[in-house]
Amino acid sequence: MAVREKATATLMRAITKRTTNHMPSNQPLPSLRRAFSLYDQINLINNVPEDQLLYFPITDTGFRVNGVHYEGSLLCVGNLLMSWQPKNLSEVTPESLSIFQTVRPVPEILLLGCGKYIQRVNPELRGFIHSTGMKLEAIDSRNAASTYNILNEEGRIVAAALLPYGIES
Repeated sequence: MAVREKATATLMRAITKRTTNHMPSNQPLPSLRRAFSLYDQINLINNVPEDQLLYFPITDTGFRVNGVHYEGSLLCVGNLLMSWQPKNLSEVTPESLSIFQTVRPVPEILLLGCGKYIQRVNPELRGFIHSTGMKLEAIDSRNAASTYNILNEEGRIVAAALLPYGIES
């Protein structure tokens, strides 16, 4: 809201200045487009709290989180990071995600990083995830990690189950 108020104040100053200084009417008003940009409110590069997970380049065999390389699959809830057994999507089962039956508060969404390509999630697994109260978004691991960064920075309760990017099946 502060961004909107700042933009409105800037616009009002420009309008007032134009009318009092007799500025030519063909000069455009300052744009508000940037004032309402998502990037003004979220900064993933600077000022990230030290306890917040931040995914950067993904390798074919693992992930880099806060400057540390982790091999294999990862399971993330909020700012907690765990090594995770599944090596491909067929090994992702309700049992491998059973932690979500006890995690409180329940994350609003589970980002399932399927590896290099988006894959279809079997109905049993989809049903289990929905039974925990979470929504499911199955996407490639690179986009899952990026989406996790954004939602986590917004302060939303989010979880990610990430298979390495080199996984194709």
